[in-house]
Amino acid sequence: MDRLSELKAFLAVVETGGFTAAARKTGTSQPAVSKAIGALENRLGVALFNRSTRNVTLTDQGQRYFDRMKPLLEEIDDANREVIGSAVDMSGSIRIAVPTTLGRLHILPIIPDLLSRFPKLEVDLVLSDLMRDMVEDRVDLVIRVGSVEEPDAVVRRVAKTPLVCVGSRQYFEKHGIPTKPADLADHNCLVYGGFKESANWPFVGQEGHFSVAVRGNLTSNSIETIRAGVLAGVGIGMFTKASLVEELSHPDVVTILGEYVQGTRDISFVWPKRRLVSARVRHVTDFLAASLEGRI
Repeated sequence: MDRLSELKAFLAVVETGGFTAAARKTGTSQPAVSKAIGALENRLGVALFNRSTRNVTLTDQGQRYFDRMKPLLEEIDDANREVIGSAVDMSGSIRIAVPTTLGRLHILPIIPDLLSRFPKLEVDLVLSDLMRDMVEDRVDLVIRVGSVEEPDAVVRRVAKTPLVCVGSRQYFEKHGIPTKPADLADHNCLVYGGFKESANWPFVGQEGHFSVAVRGNLTSNSIETIRAGVLAGVGIGMFTKASLVEELSHPDVVTILGEYVQGTRDISFVWPKRRLVSARVRHVTDFLAASLEGRI
């Protein structure tokens, strides 16, 4: 068996979780897959799998090898499709991680168009406000809001979204409306932990940029939680405009301190620097970037 076939057998075992399933996926026999894995391990001089009677798992060396080889093989497959003129007929899976609110409001609505454009594509969409480890979680594309401070990442900024400070009419009827940022010290401010500044909200005045330390009785790493608290009249929140779509036009939602809130946040696509970006990921990225530009 040639080296490329060995690598494809290796990826099939990882992705299916066993030698028999890998044989079905590759259209070969279980002994042929076992022989290919054995030849690959002998050539590398390391064990790639932990084998037991019940399951097959990657060793640490096997995990690192998989992380490096999977995008390389995807690039080979993409190059072959391009040569034979079928690049637009992409197949295979892509795993995308995106913050929950941005995903719900802006990514999910364009996924049907993406799948219609590329009907053989399989999308694994991970909605989470937790910071993902791109390599460990096997994520092909991460969409982030705000600054990206990762030296080992490749960043493509695709849009900007303004900041807005809002509260409910119910809250302001009870507590009054702040007319300047310093007034926030006397208000219940709901803090979203997903921004770098978190409890220090950014503003702009006659003397330039400054921040105001805020506090309140609700803090969360979920923008959905802060949004729900604001809408329920619990307090005031600082959001990106992209995370408030229908709410900003609702009569019960009041935008405040507009002359002082002038900041924006980048919306970026991120990949690991050391990972080769496959043509599949590039096509999906271009599609999502063009679609987001029309929404945000």
